[in-house]
Amino acid sequence: MHPFRAAVEARDIAAIEALLADDVVFTSPVAFKPYPGKAITAAILRAVMRVFEDFAYEREIADPGGRDHALVFTATVGGRTIQGCDFLHFDEDGRIDDFTVMVRPLSAAQALAEAMGAQFERIAREAEAAAQG
Repeated sequence: MHPFRAAVEARDIAAIEALLADDVVFTSPVAFKPYPGKAITAAILRAVMRVFEDFAYEREIADPGGRDHALVFTATVGGRTIQGCDFLHFDEDGRIDDFTVMVRPLSAAQALAEAMGAQFERIAREAEAAAQG
């Protein structure tokens, strides 16, 4: 099991954040533009942990070189079952420098967008506080 998966399943936010590169880029399934930087990515991941219920990784796919991983998951958000995949790329130091999430079906993606939208002010505050200190 990959350390990122283990950290998420343990809900260990400190371990999750330790695996993020400072220059990580997070690409959301429900936002047009990517979010660059560890502070905003960590804040988004904390919010996701708040809005997803019954989150579980079902499968882990890795390339032989170990730099790319795909983690297939299911969860519930807003009463909708969501299926998704975290696509992770790791830098030379073993930290995540590219994090892309894709989800389906559309109705669950819309529920996710609504739930994350409700978290956005908190996400922005947390990211700003982390970036300053």
